[in-house]
Amino acid sequence: MKIQFYLLFGILLLIPVFVPAQTAAEMERLLGTNAVSYEQAARFVLEAADVPGFSGTSNPSEAFRYAADNKWLPRKASAGDEATLQGVALLIMESFGIKGGFFYSMVKTSHYAYRELVYRSIIQGRTDPQMTIAGDYLLFLIGKSLEYTEGE
Repeated sequence: MKIQFYLLFGILLLIPVFVPAQTAAEMERLLGTNAVSYEQAARFVLEAADVPGFSGTSNPSEAFRYAADNKWLPRKASAGDEATLQGVALLIMESFGIKGGFFYSMVKTSHYAYRELVYRSIIQGRTDPQMTIAGDYLLFLIGKSLEYTEGE
Protein backbone atom coordinates (compact mmCIF):
# COMPACT_ATOMS: atom_id res chain seq x y z
CA MET A 1 0.00 0.00 0.00
CA LYS A 2 2.80 2.44 0.88
CA ILE A 3 4.66 1.57 -2.30
CA GLN A 4 1.56 2.27 -4.42
CA PHE A 5 1.08 5.60 -2.65
CA TYR A 6 4.69 6.67 -3.23
CA LEU A 7 4.56 5.47 -6.82
CA LEU A 8 1.35 7.44 -7.51
CA PHE A 9 2.75 10.49 -5.70
CA GLY A 10 5.98 10.29 -7.74
CA ILE A 11 4.08 10.04 -11.02
CA LEU A 12 1.93 13.06 -10.11
CA LEU A 13 5.06 15.05 -9.35
CA LEU A 14 6.62 14.17 -12.71
CA ILE A 15 3.62 15.10 -14.89
CA PRO A 16 4.26 18.88 -14.74
CA VAL A 17 7.91 18.27 -15.69
CA PHE A 18 6.98 16.64 -19.02
CA VAL A 19 4.39 19.20 -20.15
CA PRO A 20 6.72 22.27 -20.16
CA ALA A 21 9.52 20.17 -21.61
CA GLN A 22 7.28 19.19 -24.51
CA THR A 23 6.29 22.82 -25.08
CA ALA A 24 9.93 23.93 -24.89
CA ALA A 25 10.87 21.30 -27.47
CA GLU A 26 8.04 22.49 -29.73
CA MET A 27 9.18 26.09 -29.35
CA GLU A 28 12.75 25.13 -30.23
CA ARG A 29 11.51 23.25 -33.28
CA LEU A 30 9.42 26.27 -34.29
CA LEU A 31 12.34 28.67 -33.87
CA GLY A 32 14.45 26.47 -36.15
CA THR A 33 11.80 26.43 -38.87
CA ASN A 34 12.44 28.58 -41.95
CA ALA A 35 8.86 28.29 -43.22
CA VAL A 36 6.05 27.31 -40.84
CA SER A 37 3.04 25.40 -42.10
CA TYR A 38 -0.53 26.55 -41.66
CA GLU A 39 -0.95 23.71 -39.19
CA GLN A 40 1.93 24.98 -37.02
CA ALA A 41 0.73 28.57 -37.30
CA ALA A 42 -2.80 27.63 -36.25
CA ARG A 43 -1.53 25.66 -33.26
CA PHE A 44 0.56 28.50 -31.86
CA VAL A 45 -1.74 31.42 -32.74
CA LEU A 46 -4.89 29.78 -31.35
CA GLU A 47 -3.14 28.80 -28.15
CA ALA A 48 -1.68 32.29 -27.68
CA ALA A 49 -5.01 33.99 -28.42
CA ASP A 50 -6.82 31.76 -25.91
CA VAL A 51 -9.75 31.43 -28.30
CA PRO A 52 -13.10 30.72 -26.62
CA GLY A 53 -14.53 27.43 -27.80
CA PHE A 54 -11.13 26.02 -28.73
CA SER A 55 -10.10 23.18 -26.47
CA GLY A 56 -6.53 24.44 -26.15
CA THR A 57 -5.09 21.16 -27.30
CA SER A 58 -1.52 21.18 -28.48
CA ASN A 59 -2.51 18.99 -31.44
CA PRO A 60 -1.66 21.01 -34.57
CA SER A 61 -4.10 19.13 -36.82
CA GLU A 62 -7.03 19.93 -34.50
CA ALA A 63 -5.97 23.58 -34.38
CA PHE A 64 -5.79 23.70 -38.18
CA ARG A 65 -9.22 22.07 -38.50
CA TYR A 66 -10.72 24.53 -36.00
CA ALA A 67 -9.26 27.53 -37.85
CA ALA A 68 -10.29 26.19 -41.26
CA ASP A 69 -13.83 25.41 -40.08
CA ASN A 70 -14.19 28.98 -38.82
CA LYS A 71 -12.78 30.38 -42.10
CA TRP A 72 -9.80 31.92 -40.35
CA LEU A 73 -7.39 30.64 -43.01
CA PRO A 74 -7.22 31.24 -46.76
CA ARG A 75 -9.70 29.04 -48.66
CA LYS A 76 -7.08 26.98 -50.47
CA ALA A 77 -4.79 26.49 -47.46
CA SER A 78 -3.81 22.93 -46.61
CA ALA A 79 -2.34 21.83 -43.30
CA GLY A 80 1.13 21.15 -44.71
CA ASP A 81 1.34 24.23 -46.97
CA GLU A 82 3.90 26.86 -46.11
CA ALA A 83 2.06 29.73 -44.45
CA THR A 84 2.15 33.10 -46.15
CA LEU A 85 2.25 36.38 -44.26
CA GLN A 86 -1.21 37.41 -45.44
CA GLY A 87 -2.63 33.98 -44.55
CA VAL A 88 -1.25 34.25 -41.03
CA ALA A 89 -2.55 37.83 -40.85
CA LEU A 90 -6.10 36.54 -41.39
CA LEU A 91 -5.57 33.89 -38.70
CA ILE A 92 -4.27 36.51 -36.26
CA MET A 93 -7.05 39.02 -36.96
CA GLU A 94 -9.77 36.46 -36.35
CA SER A 95 -8.11 34.59 -33.46
CA PHE A 96 -7.32 37.71 -31.49
CA GLY A 97 -10.62 39.40 -32.40
CA ILE A 98 -8.94 42.45 -33.90
CA LYS A 99 -11.51 44.69 -35.55
CA GLY A 100 -10.76 45.69 -39.11
CA GLY A 101 -11.53 48.69 -41.23
CA PHE A 102 -14.31 49.05 -43.78
CA PHE A 103 -12.92 46.73 -46.47
CA TYR A 104 -11.84 44.02 -44.02
CA SER A 105 -15.25 44.12 -42.35
CA MET A 106 -16.95 43.69 -45.72
CA VAL A 107 -14.94 40.81 -47.22
CA LYS A 108 -12.62 39.42 -44.47
CA THR A 109 -9.91 38.24 -46.84
CA SER A 110 -6.26 37.63 -46.09
CA HIS A 111 -5.29 40.59 -48.30
CA TYR A 112 -7.18 43.09 -46.15
CA ALA A 113 -6.09 41.34 -42.96
CA TYR A 114 -2.49 41.90 -44.01
CA ARG A 115 -3.19 45.58 -44.71
CA GLU A 116 -4.88 46.00 -41.31
CA LEU A 117 -1.94 44.48 -39.44
CA VAL A 118 0.49 46.71 -41.33
CA TYR A 119 -1.68 49.73 -40.45
CA ARG A 120 -1.70 48.71 -36.77
CA SER A 121 2.11 48.20 -36.82
CA ILE A 122 1.85 44.53 -35.91
CA ILE A 123 3.51 43.72 -39.24
CA GLN A 124 6.50 46.03 -39.52
CA GLY A 125 9.15 46.89 -42.04
CA ARG A 126 9.36 45.95 -45.69
CA THR A 127 7.32 42.82 -46.18
CA ASP A 128 5.62 40.96 -48.97
CA PRO A 129 2.14 39.52 -48.30
CA GLN A 130 3.10 36.34 -50.18
CA MET A 131 6.34 35.71 -48.27
CA THR A 132 6.60 32.60 -46.13
CA ILE A 133 6.88 32.95 -42.36
CA ALA A 134 9.84 31.72 -40.33
CA GLY A 135 9.16 30.40 -36.84
CA ASP A 136 10.82 33.32 -35.06
CA TYR A 137 8.79 35.82 -37.11
CA LEU A 138 5.57 33.98 -36.24
CA LEU A 139 6.43 34.33 -32.54
CA PHE A 140 7.19 38.04 -33.12
CA LEU A 141 3.76 38.53 -34.73
CA ILE A 142 2.06 36.69 -31.88
CA GLY A 143 3.88 38.87 -29.35
CA LYS A 144 2.92 42.08 -31.18
CA SER A 145 -0.70 40.87 -31.41
CA LEU A 146 -0.82 40.16 -27.70
CA GLU A 147 0.67 43.57 -26.98
CA TYR A 148 -1.87 45.25 -29.27
CA THR A 149 -4.92 43.47 -27.84
CA GLU A 150 -3.87 44.09 -24.25
CA GLY A 151 -3.50 47.80 -25.05
CA GLU A 152 -7.04 48.11 -26.42
